[in-house]
Amino acid sequence: MSKSYFDTDNNGHKPFELPGARPHYNPDRPGQVEHIFLDLSLDIPKQSYQGSCSIRLLPIRNGIDRLTLDAVNLNIESVQVDDVPQNFDYDGEQLSIKLSEATQVGKRLLIAIAYSVAKPQRGIYFIQPDKHYPNKPTQVWTQGEDEDSRFWFPCFDYPGQLSTSEIRVRVPNPLVAISNGELIDTTEDGDYKIYHWSQQQVHPTYLMTLAVGDFAEIRDEWKGKPVTYYVEKGREGDAKRSMEKTPQMIEFLSQKYGYPYPFPKYAQVCVDDFIFGGMENTSTTLLTDRCLLDERAALDNRNTEALVVHELAHQWFGDLVVIKHWSHAWIKEGMASYSEVMWTEQEYSLPEAAYYRLLEARRYLSEDSSRYRRPMVTHVYREAIELYDRHIYEKGSCVYHMIRAQLGDELFWQAIQTFVQDNAHKTVETIDLLRAIEKATGRNLLFLFDQYVYRGGHPDFKVAYSWDGDANLAKITVTQTQAAEGKNGSKDLFDLKIPIGFGYVQQDSSTKANTSFSALTTFAVRVNEREQSFYFPLENKPKFISFDVGNNYLKTVALEYPIAELKAQLEFDPDPISRIYAATALAKKGGLEAIIALSKSLKNDPLWGVRVEVAKQLVKINLDQAFDGLVAGLKDKNAYVRRAVVEALNQIKTAESYKLLRGILQKGDPSYYVEAAVSRVIGAIASANLEDKPKEDKVLKLLKSVLEEKAGWNEVVRSGAIAGLAEFKTSEAALNLLIEYTKLGVPQPLRLATIRALGKISVGQSPANLERILEKLTELAKETFFLTQIAVAAALGQMETPKAVGILRSLAEQTADGRVRRSAEEEISKVQKNIGSEKTLRQLREDFDQLKQQNQELRSRLENLEAKSK
Repeated sequence: MSKSYFDTDNNGHKPFELPGARPHYNPDRPGQVEHIFLDLSLDIPKQSYQGSCSIRLLPIRNGIDRLTLDAVNLNIESVQVDDVPQNFDYDGEQLSIKLSEATQVGKRLLIAIAYSVAKPQRGIYFIQPDKHYPNKPTQVWTQGEDEDSRFWFPCFDYPGQLSTSEIRVRVPNPLVAISNGELIDTTEDGDYKIYHWSQQQVHPTYLMTLAVGDFAEIRDEWKGKPVTYYVEKGREGDAKRSMEKTPQMIEFLSQKYGYPYPFPKYAQVCVDDFIFGGMENTSTTLLTDRCLLDERAALDNRNTEALVVHELAHQWFGDLVVIKHWSHAWIKEGMASYSEVMWTEQEYSLPEAAYYRLLEARRYLSEDSSRYRRPMVTHVYREAIELYDRHIYEKGSCVYHMIRAQLGDELFWQAIQTFVQDNAHKTVETIDLLRAIEKATGRNLLFLFDQYVYRGGHPDFKVAYSWDGDANLAKITVTQTQAAEGKNGSKDLFDLKIPIGFGYVQQDSSTKANTSFSALTTFAVRVNEREQSFYFPLENKPKFISFDVGNNYLKTVALEYPIAELKAQLEFDPDPISRIYAATALAKKGGLEAIIALSKSLKNDPLWGVRVEVAKQLVKINLDQAFDGLVAGLKDKNAYVRRAVVEALNQIKTAESYKLLRGILQKGDPSYYVEAAVSRVIGAIASANLEDKPKEDKVLKLLKSVLEEKAGWNEVVRSGAIAGLAEFKTSEAALNLLIEYTKLGVPQPLRLATIRALGKISVGQSPANLERILEKLTELAKETFFLTQIAVAAALGQMETPKAVGILRSLAEQTADGRVRRSAEEEISKVQKNIGSEKTLRQLREDFDQLKQQNQELRSRLENLEAKSK
């Protein structure tokens, strides 16, 4: 039983389980499903289809006289078993077949179900042009994970059943149909064509797929196996740019996992209106068409590359080795996310991979602190899709990395390869991974799983350092702040062996540049109490201290070192994550010395990721001199860094920063994302209380010109302008513009961004305008598209009126999607919090900001005077 089911003490974290959550188990198996055959004929204009589903079942027990299949909102016409008609009951969710002859072990049954479906709710999606979107392509695609296959064919819909499958489908010319496995036949049938696909390797129902469209096909190959990309015609260039590394990735993962790519082909199909980023259907991944990059987008968008390698990794972790129950989804999602780290290491560099891992860890940390804390393995939930969160993706990735750090590279890959080879074409649970590790390496890592997988949370370390020059002793004090004081035996404590490094910097005079490099002296210590002090006898005083050398553990760290050690660490620590921790600690210390060190790092650090983080920290020091250090970063060659500097300028709301950004907007930037950030931040600065404030109508005009002129790739730039308009919380003119862009016919990414922006702008509007916003959101909440519903929930969650709660409640009650329901319920509690003490708080905050501004001017002058007198 999952511990958290009874564990009410959640350390001040919201619980994961919402009202109505209960334990979920796989059903009893009547037998082994051996084969599923779908024979379908599509009527796309009517969003309907009809056909049959045949299931071959090998019974496990004698005497079963009733079979129960999952089948939601299907029109069941007849059921036969071995050509004999059977009686059945159907309640709209489950199909119960009364067998005329009870089962006998070893005697196969062929169940044939004739059925039809009209306007399906989920599982299968019909996309076609309409009066608002006349250029939409005509497509049909499916999405099975988690339990949506039951919406498009009758099946035993849980991951514990693996079978072979085939799909024969009749579609109108010139559309093509792509499915799992191999195309074994195509037949012309008047204006129609029949495609017949066969998947010979076993897989679960949620990985069966069908994608239909008038696609361009781009062919590649890996070791003679077809590797194909399907995209809307006219986007062939984008398809190559976005997916051309696939064959190298297949080679890379085949070697790492010790198992050659297991299926007869690999197809990637980019579809319109997809509700995920991608879905790893066996041998046929579906991707959102929004992942297709044009040349400018490719400058600073690696998300597509990450998505491609993530879904590909699933062909082994998820498709070849299948989870037995949703509660173990971290095994596949964690490895697919960790494959993004591995690919970054392979394709770019080790430091880039370390930074990628830090970003993954932060996404999990933010969910843990602001949403809920949960064990990674739990079978208590309302719907399985709720498990697909940052605990199984990003935290899962961090856990795989910790396993790698524990075992070392050689043993780690031996363990992973043993796991894949021993469990190919089978189902697994978490325990199977532990067993494979022990079998391959002799190591028992249950201690790590107990701390990070089977319970929620992570260690929060505070690390202090001092040097005793007389005794040549370094003293390090480590506190685990996640455990309450005086709680030494607390279940919140972690017990880990952590390497601590002392860094020395040596000048290398053999090169002309007279460069310096650092050497580390490292000790491993056992950290297992709330507070511990360690003493290290050293020959010389170290330049800097590196806690958790390599930064392999998932944790948070606050460094309490003297400023000299932090500056040296920022400059010389070879590990980029350690340099980032040092930057954070320096910014907390503040002062001119910290600004000088951070400004230097923003110019000189070799890794763009560190420069990005330094920009974020530099702006936290409330001195005018921070501005000059930051501005230099606008000339950085790396677009990610320029974007971070622009976003940092949002904290320095001055006429000067406004003029700078206006210049960039007028001149343009090679990166879409930089232009989007500039548009957003300009709105934020112009709407703040500035002394020489730019005229509101001028700024609105500027943002309006972006909306009129900068349509383009995924509407990134125009969405930035929408976010800029939303900053004018008291402006009716800004609101009127936003409402224009929520209309049907507005390109979808832009429309979704605008819907979210309505929530932000609502908090300063007049009561009459607030009513307009609520009316608009009520109307939008009735749309059935998943992404629209999520955007509406996000907008309502930012509002400060009890009326938002009512709309969220009805959205939660009416939606068919578990993620929308959960999202709406979580937003309700945000609104309730907003209503609480918001008004008084806001006034206090504004007064405080003004005081801070005046204080900053005085302190900046003082620092200047001090610097001169030195």
